[in-house]
Amino acid sequence: MGITPALSVDNLSYAYPQGGAALREITFSMAPGERVALLGANGAGKSTLLWCLVGVLACTGTISVGGVELGRNTMAEVRRRLGLGFSEPDDQLFTLTVERDITFGLLAAGTAPEEARQRAREAARLVGLPEVLFSRAPHELSSGERRRAALAAVLVSHPGALALDEPTNSLDAPGRAALADTLAGLDCAQLIATHDLEFVSQLCGRALVLVGGELVADVPLVDLLADEERLAEYRLAARRGAVR
Repeated sequence: MGITPALSVDNLSYAYPQGGAALREITFSMAPGERVALLGANGAGKSTLLWCLVGVLACTGTISVGGVELGRNTMAEVRRRLGLGFSEPDDQLFTLTVERDITFGLLAAGTAPEEARQRAREAARLVGLPEVLFSRAPHELSSGERRRAALAAVLVSHPGALALDEPTNSLDAPGRAALADTLAGLDCAQLIATHDLEFVSQLCGRALVLVGGELVADVPLVDLLADEERLAEYRLAARRGAVR
């Protein structure tokens, strides 16, 4: 018996309510622990795809996470297995304290408070978030600390895969380096939607490229970064030193 993919997407399509296709027949899969860059210019459909993966947007096609097919009766389980990280941490941090934000989903699902607190501490350690910050309001944290708190709020549910939307937004160079180290230390599969080619060059061995809602390339990332003609065709800009 083969290994169950961490994420499997087959013939996924999505059209805007007012008409017009946003995603067309997207098909790919990811192995457990694999890190994949999701690339494309603004408007290519990267964020739309991530929202479809957890059922926020109703699409056609088949999505399976860890062998569980997304559907009306399985949506909660799929969202537990695939953690979605928003492009802006402030969209995920909305309660009065960091601890409440990290434990919110667990408590809503009926987890006992002490177990939720313990899992919050474990998630915080994974991302390098000091527990002393738990009592603070999210707006009192730095950009990097908010990013780590938002990631902890996703990891606390022990997902087998992550879908991260522009995770380096608002981070300076040290913050980007620290986040790369954190993600490299996680054993879950990661689909990282970004414009930051230098960042994903440190993490990902593979790239998916969207152009106008279509998957036009599924290639080794190092090969894509070395091909200036294709980068220009896909409207992607590699920073100096991105290829490693």
